[in-house]
Amino acid sequence: MASSRSSDGGEGRAAPEGVGLLVDLYELTMADSYLRHGLNQEATFDLFVRELPPRRNFLVAAGLESVLDFLEGLRFSPEALEYLESLKLFSREFLGYLEEFRFTGDVWAVPEGEVVFPPEPLLELRAPRIEAQIVETFLLNQINFQTMIASKAARVVLAARGRAVVDFSPRRDHGVDAALKAARSSYLAGCAGTSNVLAGQVYGIPVYGTMAHSYVMSFEDELSAFRAFARDFPQNVILLIDTYDTLQGARHAVEIARELAPQGVRVKGVRIDSGDLARLSREVRRILDEAGLADVQILLSGDLNEYKIERLLREGAAADAFGVGTEMGTSYDAPALGGVYKLVEDARGYRIKLSAGKATLPGRKQIWRACGDDGRMCHDVLALADEPPPEPAARALLVPVMRGGKRLGPPEPLHEVRERCLKNLERLPEPLQRLERPSDYAYPVRLSPKLEELRARMLREVAQANAKRAS
Repeated sequence: MASSRSSDGGEGRAAPEGVGLLVDLYELTMADSYLRHGLNQEATFDLFVRELPPRRNFLVAAGLESVLDFLEGLRFSPEALEYLESLKLFSREFLGYLEEFRFTGDVWAVPEGEVVFPPEPLLELRAPRIEAQIVETFLLNQINFQTMIASKAARVVLAARGRAVVDFSPRRDHGVDAALKAARSSYLAGCAGTSNVLAGQVYGIPVYGTMAHSYVMSFEDELSAFRAFARDFPQNVILLIDTYDTLQGARHAVEIARELAPQGVRVKGVRIDSGDLARLSREVRRILDEAGLADVQILLSGDLNEYKIERLLREGAAADAFGVGTEMGTSYDAPALGGVYKLVEDARGYRIKLSAGKATLPGRKQIWRACGDDGRMCHDVLALADEPPPEPAARALLVPVMRGGKRLGPPEPLHEVRERCLKNLERLPEPLQRLERPSDYAYPVRLSPKLEELRARMLREVAQANAKRAS
């Protein structure tokens, strides 16, 4: 396959603009009330996922860059303030507060590309309570979606067993921003690139493309279409061969390759988008090899997902790469991630929520990861932030990324995030690399004795307080 990369080779930044009001209304009404009652002391919130979605063995953290861009640039424009005033809900004092609003808090986060598990915080934010409350919706919007897509893409990458995977999803994604973030998240998770040219420009992701069936149908015959495309784009000759008859299309690709070889033009690949992909790819491979074109790659596409890719390879498909669209860009089988954002500590001390099925863990935290001698992940320990490592070789996953509302470093190059993710996928315990959830294994996430004791003590204290009030 051929690709094109943005001219500067670096990662672009798409800072959100005009999204100060991307909040749920209750965040603003609560914030106004906090201001009136003098409740704007520092508070700590955790963003975490309570449980894995169905058919998921792990999550890949993503979305942090969007969050940091947002926090640094968050403002309320005159137009936004005028709209809020028109609602006749908010005090003049609060509207004046928003007019001067700047985020001044600190953020600890799991770096993008790390593998995480419930109930580990993907992000921990400490800020004046109003600041921490107002940013909730945007943080959940970005991290939930991008982590969901990265986690799906990682499964597709694992199923492909080292073959390239390209994001073909923008035309089926849920809007423009979703298409951009899906391209970035899938590349972060190990995909080779995207068909989304805007994502290529913004993020420096390699872009890939061939042709559509409409192109082939626009010419007198298939051979004429292939000949025109090869002459127009001699550096990117990838031919779609299944418009009429796939095997005849492969023979036409051979004819074009022989015709243009004296001019130094090489057919780089062929794409099959329909039919019995396993059988057809094997037969196309035979046709190409017998013609001395063993270097011509075969790209398979057409409503693929990780299960279909695994089955194709099990059936001996001759595939060098896969194009995956709808199923990956929408995380079709698990289209929502239930990340939540909860208060865990404030000026009064540790805070805990005890709602049935929605209980939280109190206090500022750290995640410690232990690996075996083979480098594979063994278990995680969720501890309070001031605890030492539970064992000497354990690695801390939550790292400081923002202090006083300012980044602690430049954006991490996306290719480095991608390398981190690929290494982490290699370190997964073997049962978690399978597509199906193991019935006899769950990755251990333990609470430290100190955190477990704190949780138990707070449960007792709340129960005693409730009993006292009842009496």
